[in-house]
Amino acid sequence: MSVTAGELTGTERAVLLVLMAASRPVPNRELAVRGPALDKTGRDKLNRLGLIESERVGSRFVHELTDRGWRLCRELIDAGPPPRSTGPAKTLYTVLGALGRYLDGAGLSLADVFGASDGSPVRTEDRIRAVYARLAARPGGWVPLTMLRAELDAPRAEVDAALAVLHRTPGVSVIPQEDQKLLTPEDRDAAVIIGDRPKHLIAIED
Repeated sequence: MSVTAGELTGTERAVLLVLMAASRPVPNRELAVRGPALDKTGRDKLNRLGLIESERVGSRFVHELTDRGWRLCRELIDAGPPPRSTGPAKTLYTVLGALGRYLDGAGLSLADVFGASDGSPVRTEDRIRAVYARLAARPGGWVPLTMLRAELDAPRAEVDAALAVLHRTPGVSVIPQEDQKLLTPEDRDAAVIIGDRPKHLIAIED
């Protein structure tokens, strides 16, 4: 499906730019702090157009740019402000235009600027993998999320979002404990809600 910048509202454009700048999954509440809130209509539209992927984690949605979304962000940088833009919006697109000229002149992509680099903080997904490797008896062995969370110094929402991303990654499984009698209150509290079920265990094959 071909999508152009002209098909998006100013709010929808701004949501894509915030996700581009964050370059990671962003929960609804954080999105509203960094830019405009994303309502159901906008969320459904951006997902339908293939520009973002939204996943329910617990009681909130977490959003991430797709490859198509990244490509459209590059188009947005050169597109100029939407019709009837206010002064602040025009200023934003003036700055974005300068960024576009810099990218063209330096032969860089958006990922080169906003993606992870050697000097950037380690992604939470990578921290989870590192902690898992320390805790698991063997690759692919099950580790309770209770133990995993205890080793991670990160906000719960950030860990939940990273677990949701890993859940979609080949070689990673995040599953419920089938024997509910084995669960302690701590296990239940540490569960991550992905889809409509609490999940308590993680396994990473490599």
